[in-house]
Amino acid sequence: MFIAETFTSLQGEGVLVGVPSFFIRTSGCNLRCRWCDTPYTSWLPEGDRRSLEDLVAEARASGVKHAVVTGGEPLLQREIGLLTRELRAAGLHVTVETAATVAPDFDCDLLSVSPKTANSDPQGVWRERHRRLCADREPLRSLLHRFPEYQIKFVVAEPDDLAEVLAVLEEIGGIDASRVLLMAEGRDAAEVAVKAGVVADLCSEHGFRYTPRLHLDLFGAGRGV
Repeated sequence: MFIAETFTSLQGEGVLVGVPSFFIRTSGCNLRCRWCDTPYTSWLPEGDRRSLEDLVAEARASGVKHAVVTGGEPLLQREIGLLTRELRAAGLHVTVETAATVAPDFDCDLLSVSPKTANSDPQGVWRERHRRLCADREPLRSLLHRFPEYQIKFVVAEPDDLAEVLAVLEEIGGIDASRVLLMAEGRDAAEVAVKAGVVADLCSEHGFRYTPRLHLDLFGAGRGV
């Protein structure tokens, strides 16, 4: 598999925030979000080829009980099904984080989907392809049908973004509001803090959950956190 990095840290976002976890960050993505906080996995993907055996052994040796497979877009990796099954067979709780633009065969204990709204659109040659992939909701529907344990996270840059969030949820249908999480856009803790209050108010108004970005608060913006 093409892997950007592996590391042990605290889960920074979502329903498992604060849980010690072993992260496997794949490299390569079919989207080009303008605010991507891991451009070394998308705009300029870098990394090393790692065997499944290596990755699973490192996850087991980490001593934690949770594994997070993230990216980039991990569902583009040909071996994603084998990796997730091997991690679960090793006794690890597996979270898979995805933008849900593809829906291959894999296993997980928690599906963490982050549909991208228009605030992610890049400029230039990638814009049309990025928007086309984001607008196709069929992979998202397929994944949510397959995995009853899920969370759906949206990045909010400004209050007007909520209209698109609500439109996406209506289009998909059947989404439990308590599984919807909003997080403030920002590449560091200072940028997030500026928007956090507004996003928290939107959560209160609509019955969604607010997710912090704990890794930014504790460790700052950087790799391996």
